[in-house]
Amino acid sequence: MSWIQSALFYHIYPLGLCNAPTENHGGEPVSRIRCIHDWIPHLKRMHINAIYFSPLWESGTHGYDTVDYTTLDRRLGTNEDLEVLCKALHENGIRIVLDGVFNHVGRGFFAFQDLLRNKEQSQYRDWFCNLNFGGSNRFGDPFWYESWHGCEELVKLNLRNDAVASYLERAILEWIDRYDIDGIRFDAADCVDRDFFRRIRRAVKSRKPDCWLMGELIHGDYAQWANPEMLDSSTNYECWKGIWSSHNDKNYFEINYGINRQSGQHGIYKNLLLYNFADNHDVSRLASQLKDERHLPLVYALLYAMPGIPSVYYGSEFALKAEKCKDSDWNLRPALDIHALCGERSSLCAFLYGLGALYAAYPVLHEGAFATVEVRNQQLVFRRGEGDSALYCVLNLADTQATLPLPISGDGWVNLFTDTAVEANGQIVMAPCSAAWIAKKIENAQEDTPALMAAERSEKKDCPVAESVSVSASTSEPAPLDPVREAIVQMLSADTLPVEQLAQQSGVSAAMIRQLLHGDGEPTIGMLQQLADAKGLQMKLLFCPKESC
Repeated sequence: MSWIQSALFYHIYPLGLCNAPTENHGGEPVSRIRCIHDWIPHLKRMHINAIYFSPLWESGTHGYDTVDYTTLDRRLGTNEDLEVLCKALHENGIRIVLDGVFNHVGRGFFAFQDLLRNKEQSQYRDWFCNLNFGGSNRFGDPFWYESWHGCEELVKLNLRNDAVASYLERAILEWIDRYDIDGIRFDAADCVDRDFFRRIRRAVKSRKPDCWLMGELIHGDYAQWANPEMLDSSTNYECWKGIWSSHNDKNYFEINYGINRQSGQHGIYKNLLLYNFADNHDVSRLASQLKDERHLPLVYALLYAMPGIPSVYYGSEFALKAEKCKDSDWNLRPALDIHALCGERSSLCAFLYGLGALYAAYPVLHEGAFATVEVRNQQLVFRRGEGDSALYCVLNLADTQATLPLPISGDGWVNLFTDTAVEANGQIVMAPCSAAWIAKKIENAQEDTPALMAAERSEKKDCPVAESVSVSASTSEPAPLDPVREAIVQMLSADTLPVEQLAQQSGVSAAMIRQLLHGDGEPTIGMLQQLADAKGLQMKLLFCPKESC
């Protein structure tokens, strides 16, 4: 079985997360990308096993105006920084998919700069589509050219030119050889020459057979691009809309139709694993898109259970809000500090920790056939798999309880979200605005799966933040929490530094610091470490003990 079949993705927009300037003005590289190391413990707790990175390579602004396909954007650091990060992710069981922007380049791209200098005499004049020296453009160039959807900052490459295709092919193979990447997401795939995809597939699969190729597609028949000759998969924008609007409109018929059309008994994409998401760097955050935030857990229960490859956009596990604006997408791509986010505690994040553990533990979610059991306006029941190995996803978005059919037989069925037995009497009573996964319990399931919904509603657990982590981190002896906590509280009590200033210096929220001062709160070791660092204390606390996370 290919690794992609059990993949659980986390989508990061590095220029945003790492707080890079919005414009590249040159200068020495700044190693901002190193901050992603701090996210690894959190990703492992979510059971993430693959990351899709939006553009990393040298560009002028947002990353999609590439200037150099083989040099890490100087706003993020150096190629060596990227090598170290890729090695750390791989050591922690996390695969890496990079954004490949090959339809167009930025105006700073070396071949376009040569064209600006040498005009009709440029040796690169055939590298760009529909170049015409009979007019001008808004930049005042003595020529015009085809661009991406009329955006003249993005110059369309002539991918039918062998020199261009060879240049990009060499760059891609270097990504594989140097960073051991596991996949490529092709930006604007519907605009890219299809013979280019055939060529790149042959080159990539001969170098690394399990390297996954996924195209960004919004409309049309995904199978025109995702097929045995070209790409392995596609973004699933068709179901993206239904995932959230079926909740807003209280119409589960919409998403049920979409899933059946794609992956039902006669689904048109039954042989494809599509890339599913509830939000990303180009659309409004899920928490802003939904009319009722109580539906957030229901959406993710649906997303993880439907056929395809689930993905979480960075920060959305903390229910961050952001609406797509007309003039800029930077608000969708914010700088985030994982230490501060964990300090705030998120019930949704706690829910996704458990959901990820269940997704990893139940192979039927990766390969089981899809079948609708019951669909109503505000209720949906569907099944993955057959017989005793089946898993039922049950959703009730109504404000009243609902009795729904549940065609199970025999003993051993459990509501995996509450870790409670489910009687095989042909039906299940769902509480208002609730979700459930019903299956026979797997004995070796991860320890943080039980009572998942209960944890989401009440016990809001922190996420672990560690200074270093590896696959074998769990074997390390955890540091005792109580003596350390007591020492920190004493230190804070004797301090004259304003709480707000200490919060700014440490990254721990002012609210949590005040709770500590009053003897309340349950901080993680990582949080205590931040406070100690801010106060100049020497503490070697690497791992968050299980009981404090």
